[in-house]
Amino acid sequence: MIAYTEKVRQIARRLLDECTVDMVIGFRKGSQPMMNEPCVIKNAADADKLVWDSNCGINLANYLTDRQEKIAVFAKGCDSRNIVTHIVENKVDRDKLVIIGVPCTGMIDKRLIASRVDGQIEAVTEDKEKVVVTKADGSKAEFDRQDVLQGNCALCVHRNPVIYDELVADLVEEQTDVDRWADIREVEEMDIDKRREFFEDLLAPCIRCYACRNACPLCYCPTCFVDESKPQWLGKGQDQLDVHTFHFLRAFHCAGRCTDCGACQRACPVGINMRLLTKKLEKDCFELYQWEAGMSPDQRPAMDTYKPDDPQDFIK
Repeated sequence: MIAYTEKVRQIARRLLDECTVDMVIGFRKGSQPMMNEPCVIKNAADADKLVWDSNCGINLANYLTDRQEKIAVFAKGCDSRNIVTHIVENKVDRDKLVIIGVPCTGMIDKRLIASRVDGQIEAVTEDKEKVVVTKADGSKAEFDRQDVLQGNCALCVHRNPVIYDELVADLVEEQTDVDRWADIREVEEMDIDKRREFFEDLLAPCIRCYACRNACPLCYCPTCFVDESKPQWLGKGQDQLDVHTFHFLRAFHCAGRCTDCGACQRACPVGINMRLLTKKLEKDCFELYQWEAGMSPDQRPAMDTYKPDDPQDFIK
C-alpha cells in the first residue's frame, strides 16, 4: 500500500486547489516508527505531508462527527463502514463529505512486531510481502507481512470501502477463507466458572484510562455513562465490578454497530483484547439477524429496528 502515497497526495491537492472541500483528513508520518498520526490539511501546498502505508490503523471516522465544514477523508473498509453508521445515525452530513476510498490489505501490529524484536526499533520499511525492521544498532529483522497484521485485519472480509466518491487504487480481492469467530467460540464453549475466570484475567490489567472509548468512532455521547454523576452509574476506582461494568456496558452500546476496526485494542496502553467483547456481539447479530454493521446507508442497525418475525428464542 506504500504505492498509494503519491495518489493520496494528488487527490488531496486537487480537491483543495479546486476548493471542492475545506479540509482533507488523512495521515502523516508520526514521530515514532509504526505510529502514523491523523493529519488535517487545509492548503494544497501541505498535501506532501500525507502518507499511506501499513501504519494507518487509526479510524478516521472518529474525526467527522458534528462537523460543519466540507471535508474529504481517506477511508479504508472499516473506516467507510463507520462513516455509513454515522450517516445513518445523523452524525455526519453525507452532502458535506467527500469519501476517498482506500482498498486495504491490512495494517501491521506494532505491539506484535515490538515483541518479536530485541532492542530499540529505529525504522520500519515494507513492501508488498515483507516488513523490515531496522534496530538502533543497525541490525535488521524481516517478517512476512501477513504474519504481523493486526488481529482484526487478518480476519477482515470487507477490505474495500463500501461507500466512496473516488478510489485511490483498484479494489482488492476480499478474503473468503478466514474463520472470523474461532476465538469467540472457544470462550462460548467454556463452562461458567472458567468463563468468569477468563474475563477476570482479561480485564485485570485495565487502568480505566478510557483510551478504548476515546478511540472508538462509535463512542460519541456528549456525556459518557462513566462520567455521569446524577445518577452515578459506577465508581471511578479499580473495583473489579466497576471495571467489568464499564467494558461490558460499552460493548453493548456498540452492539449491531461495531465494524471490528480494532481502534479500541490498538489504543489500549496495556494491550487488552477487548475486541473479544464486541466480536461476540458482532457474531450474534450476524447469526441472529444476518446483520453486518455499516454496509448500507439505507439500513438501520440491527438493534435499532423491530420486525414481527425477529428471533425470540432467547426469551424464556
